[in-house]
Amino acid sequence: MTDEARPTAAVVTVSTRAAAGDYADRSGPIIAESLRELEFEVTGPYVVADGLPVGEILRELVFQAAVDVVITTGGTGINPTDQTPEQTRGLLTAELPQLAAAIARYGVDHGVPTAVLSRGLAGVASRTLIINLPGSSGGARDGMAVLKEVLPHAVSQLRGSDHRAGDQRTSEQRGSDAGAGDG
Repeated sequence: MTDEARPTAAVVTVSTRAAAGDYADRSGPIIAESLRELEFEVTGPYVVADGLPVGEILRELVFQAAVDVVITTGGTGINPTDQTPEQTRGLLTAELPQLAAAIARYGVDHGVPTAVLSRGLAGVASRTLIINLPGSSGGARDGMAVLKEVLPHAVSQLRGSDHRAGDQRTSEQRGSDAGAGDG
């Protein structure tokens, strides 16, 4: 990243059973390590039960801690207890449906057809990017494979940098986009 301040991120594992101590969190540490490899300053993984505790910690991380990125893992499926998207949606001022779709598509393209059942969201709350990933270790790895390509640019944009600042293409490549829109 070109910003002087190191980007910040928090990882939240959503699992009622892990929060109760019934089993160890496996996906949160994968995400945290991937973020550290991207040179993020990382807090968590915080392990919370599904439902209202998810909304509570998201509000704390967005409005009090003001981290650049929050990645949740778990609670995105179609089980009646999976409530992460519902807890996330109320905070978002802008959704990024193509990012969530790209994460699901990556899973499908890599042999996990059930990845399309994830209801995970991606979007902006205040100046924080929130992304919901599946709770499996494979879903965490797949999600981070997609996110590693876009997180630095997204953080730069949320911090107010010029749109071209995160563009890694050459000026010649950008010139071929003339008239194609800035999208």
